[in-house]
Amino acid sequence: MAKQMNQAWRSWLMIALIAVMFFSMYRMNPNVQKTRELTQLEFFKAVDDGKIVEPVVRHLDRDEGETYLAGEIETDELDAQGNPVKEKYRVSLVPGENEDLMNDLFNAQIKVVVKEKKSALSPFVMQLLFFVGFMLLFYWLFYRRMGGGGVLGFGKSRAKVLDGREEKKNRVSFSDVAGIDEAKEEVQEIVEFLKDPSSFQKLGGRIPKGVLLVGPPGTGKTLLARAIAGEAKVPFFAMSGSDFEEMFVGVGASRMRDVFSDAKKRAPCIVFIDEIDSIGQKRTGAGAIGGNHAYEQTLNTMLVEMDGFDANEGVIVIAATNRPDTLDGALLRPGRFDRQVVVELPTLKGREEILKLHGAKIKFAEDADLARVARGTPGFSGADLANLLNEAALLAVRKKLTGVDMATLDEARDKVIWGRERKSAGYSQKDRETTAWHEAGHALLQVLLPDTDPLHKVTIIPRGRALGATMSLPERDVLNRTKRHFLSEIRLCCGGRIAEELFTGDVSTGAAQDIAQATSIARDMICRYGMSDRFGFQAFQERSQFTGDTLPPAFSEETSKEIDAEVKAMIDAAYADAKRIITENRGKLETLAKALLERETMDGRDVEALLRGGPAEEEAAQTADGAAAGSAEPAPGKETAQ
Repeated sequence: MAKQMNQAWRSWLMIALIAVMFFSMYRMNPNVQKTRELTQLEFFKAVDDGKIVEPVVRHLDRDEGETYLAGEIETDELDAQGNPVKEKYRVSLVPGENEDLMNDLFNAQIKVVVKEKKSALSPFVMQLLFFVGFMLLFYWLFYRRMGGGGVLGFGKSRAKVLDGREEKKNRVSFSDVAGIDEAKEEVQEIVEFLKDPSSFQKLGGRIPKGVLLVGPPGTGKTLLARAIAGEAKVPFFAMSGSDFEEMFVGVGASRMRDVFSDAKKRAPCIVFIDEIDSIGQKRTGAGAIGGNHAYEQTLNTMLVEMDGFDANEGVIVIAATNRPDTLDGALLRPGRFDRQVVVELPTLKGREEILKLHGAKIKFAEDADLARVARGTPGFSGADLANLLNEAALLAVRKKLTGVDMATLDEARDKVIWGRERKSAGYSQKDRETTAWHEAGHALLQVLLPDTDPLHKVTIIPRGRALGATMSLPERDVLNRTKRHFLSEIRLCCGGRIAEELFTGDVSTGAAQDIAQATSIARDMICRYGMSDRFGFQAFQERSQFTGDTLPPAFSEETSKEIDAEVKAMIDAAYADAKRIITENRGKLETLAKALLERETMDGRDVEALLRGGPAEEEAAQTADGAAAGSAEPAPGKETAQ
C-alpha cells in the first residue's frame, strides 16, 4: 500500500510540474492578455459614455519612468448573455498635465486606486527559469526513473499480480479445472513444494525452476497456472510475451528484470508468462528470429535471471505456448524449463466434466444430455465447450424457454461448427434440389459403409458458407486410425458429387470442400502414414506436431509426380466404388432426397429407419459386404458440408 501511495504521489507531482510548465509558456506568450492602448481623447469619450468599469488603477512604474491608467472598458460587442464584452485598456499619463483627466474621473464618480507596479521579470529571466524547470523534469523522467523502470515507466513490469491468499470465492483451484487430470497430477508436486519447501530440502530434492505448459489454444493452460497458485496460496505474477515488446530497445529486458525482482521480494510465488514463443524463439537455424537485437536482449535477460536464483528460493516460472518447436534450445535445457507438461484437448470423459463444470450455473431442461453433447464435440477445447454452452443459453433466452433443452444444445453446437442458419438465404428451388441430392449421397454412404461413424444429422438448411451438411457422431474418442477407415472417408467425400451427377445430369461447386478433403486424406496416407502399396513404408511429408503446419517436402520432382499419380489412382478407385454403391441403392437415395426436401433437417435415427424400411434389406447387406470391409475405429467429428 505504501508503495502504491508513493507511486501515486510521484504521478501527481509529475502532472503538477507539467501544468506549471504549460502555464509558464502561456504567460510568456505575447499574444495572451492583450491590452488596448487608448489616447486621452478616446479615454475621455469612454468616460462620458459610461463604458469605464470600476475601479481604474493608476500604476506608477518607477523603473521605466512611466505613469499610466489601466483597467477594463466595455466594447460594442455583446457576449452570449447579451452583455457588453470587456477588454483591458491602458492610457499613458504625462506627469503634471493630467488635472482635467482626474477631474473628469472624479465627476464621473469613478474610483481611482493608486498602486506601485512591481518590477516584472525580464523575458530572459522567464526563459531561463522555464529552461531550468524543463531540464529538471527531463532528468526526473528520463534519468532518475531509468533505474526503476525506464523512459516514462516503459521498463516497469506490467505483470498482473494476484494474491493467491484471497478469499476462496475469488481463488482458482484444481476443482475449477476439468478435463486435464494428467496435467494436474504432474504439477501437484509444485503445489506441495510451495506449501512446504522444507520437506523437499531435507532429502536434497530440487523442484524444477521452470515448467512449460504445452498444448493447443483454449485447453486451459492459463487456468491451470492460476490453479497452482490458488492451491498453494501464493502470489501469482501473470504476463504475456507481448508485454515485453516495445519500440525502444532494452525496454523488454528492463521489464524482465523488474518482474523477477518483484517476484524474489514476494517469494514463494509463481511467475507466469503466456505465449512465451513471442520472446523465446530460436536465434539460429530454421524458424530463427533473424538477429532481432531487442528480442535477443529480452531472451538473454530471461535466461540470466532464471540462472540467477536457486529453485529453493521459492520462485517458479511457468510458461505456456502452443508452439514449443519454435522455442530456443537454451530456454528448454535442464536448469531453466526443466519440465514440459502437455495439456491436450480433452477426451470424451474430460469434455463431459468440462460441460458439467461450465454448466453449473445454467438451468437445463429435463431432456438435456451433456454426455451426448460431449460425444458430438470431439476436438473441442475447454474454451470451445464454454462458448457452446453460452450460445445455448443465449438461444434459450431468445426462444423464451424455461431451460436449455437438448434441441437448443444441438443447435448451438451446429452454430459453433458451421455458423448460424441462413433460412432467409433465398436460394432457388433448383439449388435446394441439388443440395438435397448432394447431402443424401453423403448420408446414404454414411449409413451403408461399415467403417464410418453413426450418422447424427443431415440438413439442407444453409449455415455459414455451406448450403447443407452431413454430420456423424462417434461412439468414442479415436487415438488410432486404420487404412480401411481412411478409404471409407474418401468414399464418403465422393458421395455428394456422385448423387448430383446421377440425378441432375450435371455437377456443381458444392463438392469443393469434399474434393479438398479427399485429396488431403489420400496425400496423407501416401506421404505421412505409409499406407500406399506403391511407396510402402516411407514418409515424404511431415507436419508440425503442435501447429499442424506442413513442413517443406523432402523429395525430388520425379517422386512428386509419382505421388500425384498415386493420389489420383487412390481417389479414382474410391470414386468408382462409391458410385457402384450409390447406383445399387438408387431407390433409397431418391427416398432420402425427397424426405430432405420435405423436412429440410433429419436426425440420423430417422434416416436409418427410413432407409431400412425399404424393400432392399438384403441388397443393403450385400452392398455393405461389397464395400471395403474391415472394422476401423471411427474418426471423431466427421462433418461433410456442401
